[in-house]
Amino acid sequence: MENSKNLFVAVTGRANAGKSSLVNKLIGTKVAIVSPKPQTTRTRINGVITKGDTQYVFIDTPGMHRANSKLSGNMLKQISAGVSDVDVALLLFDCTKRFSEAERRLLQSMQKENVPCVLVINKADLLHDKGELLPLIERLKNEYDFADIIPMSVRTGANLNALLPALDRFATEGEHPFPVDLATDQSEKFFLSELVREKLLYAMDEEIPHGIAVFVETIADAATNKGEPIVDIGFVIVCDKDSHKGMVIGKKGDNLKNVGTRARADIENYFGCKANIKLFVKVKEDWRNNDKFLTELGLSGNQS
Repeated sequence: MENSKNLFVAVTGRANAGKSSLVNKLIGTKVAIVSPKPQTTRTRINGVITKGDTQYVFIDTPGMHRANSKLSGNMLKQISAGVSDVDVALLLFDCTKRFSEAERRLLQSMQKENVPCVLVINKADLLHDKGELLPLIERLKNEYDFADIIPMSVRTGANLNALLPALDRFATEGEHPFPVDLATDQSEKFFLSELVREKLLYAMDEEIPHGIAVFVETIADAATNKGEPIVDIGFVIVCDKDSHKGMVIGKKGDNLKNVGTRARADIENYFGCKANIKLFVKVKEDWRNNDKFLTELGLSGNQS
């Protein structure tokens, strides 16, 4: 395509700042799972949208946190990798919280990489007094030489349309790296596994979700007795403690059944046909510190 342009954007910020929700809103479809629990996003996820001559590639990175395992250490590597080799970075700031030292350290890494940063002040709709917004913007200007500061609400979509025009000046000429109709470059199996993990995040309490991994063991196209298409998928849910297995399954299997029902709805919407899913729960102690297993799950932190 003549005069085609590309824009690689790292989406960064603290846990629960709204990064994955923003990427999903911009792409117009679900490419990253969302939950109220921290560390929902475990690896870099690229969301792609092409408008006119410009292709935007949004790199959704894990939320900033304190590493306590090889998995969480790998997640932090993804944040560092996410702000290198991009045209511009977004820092999502939850305006209901104070600006943190973790965010300042992230800005220091952007400065070191010489990456311009646009500050997105999210959850502006939650400010009780809208008169607080202008003084807040003035205070945040003292934190960093931001390329732009945009207040918005990802949840309501308020001022979302101001973002792409603010980013356009960082686009570079070149052929599009992805097909124009592609929404994400993540594998289908990874995305399906994430849908199941999302339902587990909502169904489980406290720290248990952080000790859970999900992967697709089998997937096949089939047909119902009436000849209608159906997809058969077998998922494996891995717990890092034997005591958690029973909690994942629930009394008389109720929790696992609920997770399966909710996941199946999303999976059927994704495929546009009926789905038959089976969930198996296994225990692999301390898997979050097992390099080989993390590599098999695509969570090794070695993405390019």
